[in-house]
Amino acid sequence: MPADLIHLVRHGEVHNPGGVLYGRIPGYHLSELGHRMADAAAASLVGHPITALYASPLQRAQESAQPWSERFGLPIVTEDAIIEPHNWFEGKIMKQAIRNPASWPHLRNPLKPSWGEPFRDVERRMLAAVLNAWNGAPGGEVVMVSHQMPIVMVARSVKGMRLPHDPRKRRCTLSSITTLRREGELFVEVAYAEPAAALLEHAADFGAV
Repeated sequence: MPADLIHLVRHGEVHNPGGVLYGRIPGYHLSELGHRMADAAAASLVGHPITALYASPLQRAQESAQPWSERFGLPIVTEDAIIEPHNWFEGKIMKQAIRNPASWPHLRNPLKPSWGEPFRDVERRMLAAVLNAWNGAPGGEVVMVSHQMPIVMVARSVKGMRLPHDPRKRRCTLSSITTLRREGELFVEVAYAEPAAALLEHAADFGAV
């Protein structure tokens, strides 16, 4: 039988002393605070019937999935379709990069966006992964550990909102949980929680793309 709920969980804070936009660059792991955030997210759903656990292949997502694996006794299934979007600015410090004329062609169309994977493509792959996880679950609830922009694309899509948006105003904090339920042929958002809210004021890296 399909899942009752799908929980889209953002990873915790990343150790990023250089302040770069890391995107899909390997080697970016959680900070000590990020591990605490990830554990807070998992602890918030103790008692729920979590039956499956998926995570993006990136290290920060895999590490954020570990507390869920330990608390619920589940293997982490790596799901490539919920990875961070590719981005031309990877490895750069955004405040510096946007002042460089060489960057300007990549900023010409924020509605697509021109600097990376199109919003529509991210929406399609995320919704397909969510549907596959929903169909493949033995009932209960599914956790999928992903990244800010992919989760925001799902949330905006299921609400019928335009996909283009201001990245500075995204509602998807570190280790937040966006919960979906299937109603008929559609997914709907039924909850949004920030179990690591008390830790956010101490965060140095927010990882927005």
